[in-house]
Amino acid sequence: MSDIAQDLTRKKCAPCEGGVDPLTDAQITPLLKGLPGWSRDGIKIFREYKFKDHYQAQAFTNAVMWVSHREDHHPYLIVGYNTVRVEYWTHAINGLSENDFICAAKVDALFEI
Repeated sequence: MSDIAQDLTRKKCAPCEGGVDPLTDAQITPLLKGLPGWSRDGIKIFREYKFKDHYQAQAFTNAVMWVSHREDHHPYLIVGYNTVRVEYWTHAINGLSENDFICAAKVDALFEI
């Protein structure tokens, strides 16, 4: 795990009800580099995780939902037979916030367990 990812996993998401600007490209680039496997698609970041079977994919999905609940920041999840695609963006600001990267780092930590 990168130093950036370790730092992010120690943080807690801050409530975001809008009224703040999304992160700039200059702010996003180093955060994204610190999260190998994650990519950017416009206003969101995403990663696809692969598993042995559907049971493992579902178990991971449930764990991601637990993190989402604790952080009060919820991803868009696409679950296949043995894949889970996790997408984050902050709806209230129609872009990326630090919360998205905090949660992405925590999801990666789950995957490494």
